[in-house]
Amino acid sequence: MKNIAALALISSIALVSCKKETAKITKVDPKTGKTVTVEVPADSVAKVAENPAIRDSAGIVTQSFKLEKGKTYPLTTYQRDVKTMTDPQGKSMTGTSESTDEMNFTVNEIKGNIYEMTLNLVAKRNSQSAQGKTVIVDTKLPLPKEDDLKMIWNINKALTGNKLDVQMDTKGNVLSIKGFDAVYTKVSNAVGTLIKDANEKASVVASLKESFNEKVLKDQLNKNLTIIPKKGVKVGEKWSTSESADPSGKVKVTSNYVLKSLGNGTAEIAVTGGIPKKTEKKSQGPITHSLSSELVQNGAIKFDENTGWINNQNITVKTTQIETISDGKQSQSMKSVSNSSVMVNPSAK
Repeated sequence: MKNIAALALISSIALVSCKKETAKITKVDPKTGKTVTVEVPADSVAKVAENPAIRDSAGIVTQSFKLEKGKTYPLTTYQRDVKTMTDPQGKSMTGTSESTDEMNFTVNEIKGNIYEMTLNLVAKRNSQSAQGKTVIVDTKLPLPKEDDLKMIWNINKALTGNKLDVQMDTKGNVLSIKGFDAVYTKVSNAVGTLIKDANEKASVVASLKESFNEKVLKDQLNKNLTIIPKKGVKVGEKWSTSESADPSGKVKVTSNYVLKSLGNGTAEIAVTGGIPKKTEKKSQGPITHSLSSELVQNGAIKFDENTGWINNQNITVKTTQIETISDGKQSQSMKSVSNSSVMVNPSAK
């Protein structure tokens, strides 16, 4: 009997040791749309810090940042546009353009709730393909031989290799960005090797200052780095933002967000929305000119649960525009369809 009891005990120990540990994660059930908590194998779940940057407190998820001194965090943006134009006779022409801006942030000091960081502008790449021909301007490649590309390469090359001083608080608010004057001087000197006319040179630098300055870069970083509202949201909760799509401010792009899940070291947010289909008509005599346009976006953004930093963004944007001229008896239409991929840290898993 003792041997049987001992055997039973050994079997029990074996069963216990074979039982896998599990962990709980919160997510939205795609079938019902309800928030559920599910158990998954613990070894499939990324290790989450005891006090993560993106955390659930009493059912409310908030985002902050917990970055480490001396560490570097990537923020590479990539956009690919495939545009197809169809003329009234039904003939189509397709062109593809790509742009990559590679940059990263190195944390130099942490003073209270303020991060003092260096923004490193690493590289820029642009390419355009149409009718079997591809043109590339890449700061990691030598100066292009084509004269019309030399200016773009020189400006991009002058922009890269620079460092800007950034202050950001632990909530993700970018407080200041300094160091633009040195960049403007570098670009001005680079342009000066190709443009001798002082007015033309000044015009190029002035144009750069309009598109690349503290306010513009602050807005870009605030949009990319912090998505979850300051007040916090529940898993499965929706929220929206709206911004102007044209200089007049009449056309608005709406972005709808849903916190899909939190767990396994990642906070995932689904993105939808766009610009609802809108048609404008103008008539002059018997001729009617109409223009309809629509923008639809879909995708996801993933943040590191421990640090709060963006891991990856992949959003597809489809823009459709149809221009029609009619005299009441017959009409002709020109159609333009653009399919875009807008990514952040595209190589991240």
